[in-house]
Amino acid sequence: MLEFTPENLSAADVERLRAVYEPLTRSVRALIDATIRTQVDFDVVAAAKAEIDSATARLQSKQLDGTFGIRYLSTGERMAWGNVAIGIRNPIAPPLEVHHDASGTVWCDFHLGAAYEGPPGHVHGGVAALILDHILGEAASDGVNPRFTGTISLRYVRATRLGHLHAEATTTRTDGVKTFAVGHLADDDGVTVQAEGVFILPRWARGQPGPE
Repeated sequence: MLEFTPENLSAADVERLRAVYEPLTRSVRALIDATIRTQVDFDVVAAAKAEIDSATARLQSKQLDGTFGIRYLSTGERMAWGNVAIGIRNPIAPPLEVHHDASGTVWCDFHLGAAYEGPPGHVHGGVAALILDHILGEAASDGVNPRFTGTISLRYVRATRLGHLHAEATTTRTDGVKTFAVGHLADDDGVTVQAEGVFILPRWARGQPGPE
């Protein structure tokens, strides 16, 4: 039995939890894709629904009160496992695995399939906006305090094909509590969406020391 007390979790505990829940999320993510694209007979659909309902009932037998939120460990690590962009326990998240390089650029490579479709064979514009909002926000944050979206503007250069994609962002300047960031989304043929935004340091984080 897994007891979830994040304040007392060790790094080994986190990996143990990840090993249990991440495969479940991958399976549900595959189920979502299969549900969209299946062409099986009606009786197979009915049987699958009964099995899914049974599994759902088992998972609902013990649940968190409310959403997952962000859990802060004693080490300072954040567990945003329910996040719609990066959550490893959220099957509607791609999920994004965000990387930071020495130049200050934030980037990720990921795959979007049938669950993210807008125009036939292409990514929904709102999904592209979600991903760029998250990546620009990651670039604007300093690793200690988050910065939340104040404004974001997007230019859709062309339709983004479903499949393997790349997103990246960097900051251009900081002015008081505001940090300015730019970025883009790209497929194999180049940039499809360009973005720029202003990200705000929340009131509760102002005055706290940042990294040297």
